[in-house]
Amino acid sequence: MSPSNPPPRSPVELRHASRLVNHGPTVLVSSAHGGRRNLMAAAWSMPVEFTPPRIAVVIDRSTFTRALVRESGMLALSVPCREQADLTWTVGSVSGREETEADKFMRYGIDAFDGPALGLPLVAGCVAWMECRVINEPHTEQAYDTFFVEVVSAQADPRVFAEGRWSLREDNAALHTLHHLGAGTFAVAGSAMQARMLPQRQP
Repeated sequence: MSPSNPPPRSPVELRHASRLVNHGPTVLVSSAHGGRRNLMAAAWSMPVEFTPPRIAVVIDRSTFTRALVRESGMLALSVPCREQADLTWTVGSVSGREETEADKFMRYGIDAFDGPALGLPLVAGCVAWMECRVINEPHTEQAYDTFFVEVVSAQADPRVFAEGRWSLREDNAALHTLHHLGAGTFAVAGSAMQARMLPQRQP
């Protein structure tokens, strides 16, 4: 999909923002500060609160992203899809710390657009995007490399997420999310199914 013909993006009500990562997809963490920006992949993220929407993300202390997030107090999450497996593995495997003119976005030709609330770089072609402010929790950051963040803007591709829920079908399989199994191997979210309540046994 060319930058001149981007896929659709629809705002997501913040009360539904936690559902964007509730099923455990790999996410792309972007950050920016002092004229520099970076992008990394994170397999460990999860919602921790609905209202306000809050998410926990593990960011290793050795990463350049961690330094930028600490300095700026914010980060963005983009949820990649099946077609972005190579991109996801690449940005999660190389460092952006080196002082060069080309950051990972430029080095690998990754298209991005500015987030609506914080102006953070969001990865084009993904299926969901969130901008977040860091909640200051020094102990969890130092002891467990875990950052708690509050979502301040959320968007999703309505072809796969609409009315507050995912719709994973055969006809949108290219947009299904990635789930890291280790060593560059990903599983792709399968078709959704609707569960029903079990009937209660009569005494």
